Amino acid sequence: MRRWAEAGRIGKITDDSGRLAVDGAALARFAQERAESAGAPGDRVVTAQSLRNRFAGLVTRVVRDTVMAQVEIQAGPHRFVSLLSREAADELGLEPGMLAIAAVKSTNVSVEIPRTR
Repeated sequence: MRRWAEAGRIGKITDDSGRLAVDGAALARFAQERAESAGAPGDRVVTAQSLRNRFAGLVTRVVRDTVMAQVEIQAGPHRFVSLLSREAADELGLEPGMLAIAAVKSTNVSVEIPRTR
């Protein structure tokens, strides 16, 4: 991150405590652009997989209506889309730029929030 910021590939901000930081929404856009330029997932060889996978990534988009919400997570080259209730999305506080985990089992994708230190 520091090298990308110093090279001007991603903008830096100063947080409330005076430390240099990166805006979460800008980071989500940057991750999405890098993933799109990496090529199609089918172009890569799978070396291992499991029945249940968890992919940590950044929330890149949240679309809410009165009942449902659509959440997109960019985890490295992988883009996950989850449909969940609006209530669940609101309770999780899902917003672009935040860290989330796409937990995948079969065709279902659920969203989890990791514990922060």
